[in-house]
Amino acid sequence: MSEQIPHRRQRCPALTRLRLFGALLLAVGVAAFAQEQRPLRFAVLESWTMPMMQFVDGQATTGILYDLQMRLAQKIGRSAELVVMPRLRLQRTLVRGEVDVHCYANPYWLQESHHQYIWSLPLLVQHDLIVGRSAEPDFTLEKLSGQHLGTVLGYSYPSLQALFDSARIHREDVRTQALALEKLEAGRYRYALSNNLSLDWFNRHRSKAKQLHALGEISSDLIYCLVRDAPDVPTQALLGALVQMTQDGELEAILARYR
Repeated sequence: MSEQIPHRRQRCPALTRLRLFGALLLAVGVAAFAQEQRPLRFAVLESWTMPMMQFVDGQATTGILYDLQMRLAQKIGRSAELVVMPRLRLQRTLVRGEVDVHCYANPYWLQESHHQYIWSLPLLVQHDLIVGRSAEPDFTLEKLSGQHLGTVLGYSYPSLQALFDSARIHREDVRTQALALEKLEAGRYRYALSNNLSLDWFNRHRSKAKQLHALGEISSDLIYCLVRDAPDVPTQALLGALVQMTQDGELEAILARYR
């Protein structure tokens, strides 16, 4: 009885080349798909001023939030589209799901829960301050009684809302935070409200004699990003990238550039 010699399978060069060509086409297709993915839409408020964001001819060019959003999109391999809007249109835009990410937000600042969005972990703390032209060591909130207070249109100040409602103090709304501080400097009113980052930026290139002064803190709020939870948004990748940027010191490096 003769011994059976196993048949050795021969590799077909044409078939191998066909498989390699198919793999190459697939890789090219995946890369093309990634390139064709639409940009991530970031909500940008036109009332933002430096150090948060600077606009030149209506286009955002630099600032803390500009750098954060550009880097966040880059980390997940997408481009960023900055959707500029008035502060008062933000609520409607979120309800309609017309943006994918909104950074520099706090749940208490929004009138609705926006269940279609997920809150990130906190990124930093904002301190809201009463600001004056000169130092007042004995300052108390009672000094605000009857005063017109420099405020930003559309901004919420929950800790002072009862005083506004009772007309014990009066809002003097302007379009941007920087304009509120400029009007305070010019003597249009005695006091204004400002967050700590904007006040530090305003004083940055002024001599000590011309700097505005923080007289008291009315609130401190954790700052988050809102990320839309939808199939066409890499929600978890964005949330993870924000955590990584915080842990790796990238966010702190961005903040340091504008101090």
